[in-house]
Amino acid sequence: MNEIPNKAKFFILTILITASGIAIYAMLGIQPWHRYQFLTLLTIALVASRLKVKLPGLNGNMSVNLPFILVAQAQLSPGEALLIACASTFVQCLPRAGAKLKPVQAVFNIATMAIAVEVGCMVFHSGEHMKMLSSGGALLALAATAFFLANTLPVAGIISLSEGPRMLKTWSSIFHLSFPYYVASAGITSMITTATHYVGWQVPLLVLPVMYGVYRSYQRYFNRIDIGPRVREMVVAEQLQRG
Repeated sequence: MNEIPNKAKFFILTILITASGIAIYAMLGIQPWHRYQFLTLLTIALVASRLKVKLPGLNGNMSVNLPFILVAQAQLSPGEALLIACASTFVQCLPRAGAKLKPVQAVFNIATMAIAVEVGCMVFHSGEHMKMLSSGGALLALAATAFFLANTLPVAGIISLSEGPRMLKTWSSIFHLSFPYYVASAGITSMITTATHYVGWQVPLLVLPVMYGVYRSYQRYFNRIDIGPRVREMVVAEQLQRG
């Protein structure tokens, strides 16, 4: 924590305070539990969170738990969705064997996820009352976009404050690497929510093998590319501009 610049510490503190307020609000307003559906989505999300790939050139990774978090936003209460998202994010932050947990990074990621889930839930549930968004697909796409922005902008911000590159450039790198995955996840979520009406809440169990295939595809793709030099050039250029 002592190595983090003061402006980055203030940013982290702001995110933590915001996330804490959101968590308290969500827990106080929690609705009756969807017991079996909640436990099923929680279990699947925890398993999927360990299927993660490192984003090349950036200090972060991406797991395949996103569709299940989006399903929780669409079908469960905000409090239940928050618990699933935060628990799976914590599991995602657990290091591989031999590595050490980074507490500050883990807490920041969990807090950022809490904010993103709340933003997504607000968009989704408020949009249900808007005639122009009566289409479930359009509403889900809008909620997923809000979730994407609320999740990636703080990450780009903390990387920029801690490591040097401008926030817009950092976010652009994150966007190009992860946005296709968000689009695919939104599409999978739409299919899950539609199928649930006809089959039942057990549908996400059938999707986990599909997400494993997505994980393997991204793993192979990221192993073939290296954007590290471009990111390093951004850091050097930023330092030169500052004199």
